Amino acid sequence: RAWKITSNATSNTGDGVAIAYNAGVPLMDMEFVQFHPTGLYGKGILMSEACRGEGGYLRNGSGDRFMENYAPGQMELAPRDLVSRSEQTEIESGRGVGADKQGIYLDMTHLGAEKIMTRLPQVRELALEFMGVDIIEEPVAIQPTAHYSMGGIPATADGQVLADADGNPVVGFYAAGECACVSVHGANRLGTNSLLGASLFGRRAGRAMAEFIQSGAELHPVSGDPIAKNRARIDQFKDSSLNGQAESVSKIAGELKQLMTNKCGVFRDEKRLGEALAEIKMLQERFKNARIMDKSSRFNTDLLAAIETEHLLTFSEVIVKSGLTRQESRGAHSRTDFPKRDDEQWLKHTMAHKGEDGTPDLSYKGVTIFWDRFPPQERKY
Repeated sequence: RAWKITSNATSNTGDGVAIAYNAGVPLMDMEFVQFHPTGLYGKGILMSEACRGEGGYLRNGSGDRFMENYAPGQMELAPRDLVSRSEQTEIESGRGVGADKQGIYLDMTHLGAEKIMTRLPQVRELALEFMGVDIIEEPVAIQPTAHYSMGGIPATADGQVLADADGNPVVGFYAAGECACVSVHGANRLGTNSLLGASLFGRRAGRAMAEFIQSGAELHPVSGDPIAKNRARIDQFKDSSLNGQAESVSKIAGELKQLMTNKCGVFRDEKRLGEALAEIKMLQERFKNARIMDKSSRFNTDLLAAIETEHLLTFSEVIVKSGLTRQESRGAHSRTDFPKRDDEQWLKHTMAHKGEDGTPDLSYKGVTIFWDRFPPQERKY
């Protein structure tokens, strides 16, 4: 939810990665964020890959099927990152659609009512409900939407969290799912492969945790007084002493999401990322004065939003700084000022630790490669 246009649920605010990072655990490869090409325009809600799989066309504002200019062999069936970049190129070239010209048309009218009702009934319902468009009769506007993070908490295939680039474990700490980075996806996840996070690594992590506990794992005392620390944090959000100088949580969250969409999206460059990093730091400073209206102790959604926004600000800084430092294009990380992949300099994982000043300290870890079987190659279409 760090982006304004996202396919993720409102609950997906990166709390797990932010909590781990604040506790001293590194985050790995956070710059690699996948943008899905078919999010509903202005909403980000995902229109299934089946739309293109069943034969849907992508058209620009001139009505052209523009994918023939980028992937003439695969057309709309090209990989997600290539299609998203193609759409964004059309949009930034002034051929977009919608009120702000930031969209593209997904046209399925040629498929006919029978096929759509048989093969894509849920897609039609989504377009009707959220856009007021019947895809049988007319194209629906879409745009690239923030979809999946390839980065996260570094972990082994058994979910064991790693403390550093040398592979030292954080004993007793496990992570699985999208918050974990086992790095089976590298810089660019393939469709459906996220099932590995739950069906495979989630299962392995669960078994590993059970074995760890059953082996007689020791309980270690918690350092400091976390209850008092978090109570003070909550009390600060509820404090009314600032009066008219208090900052709005929702306003800061909205500004963050807009800048991440504008400056850390499908295409990135030094100028945009540098501006994004500076603006995030300003938002973090303003957030120190963020206060909430609801002072209650139960079902306080204002408080929840404040905590989640703090987490969004935390890991967004890691994403932007990691992307700014990586001066190449690799997978979902596309730098217009460094358009080529650079294996000589950047065939490595980014490791971000929280520094003493609160900002990310970056280091790097080698990539495990089976050179004899799978040597790195350039993707060509």
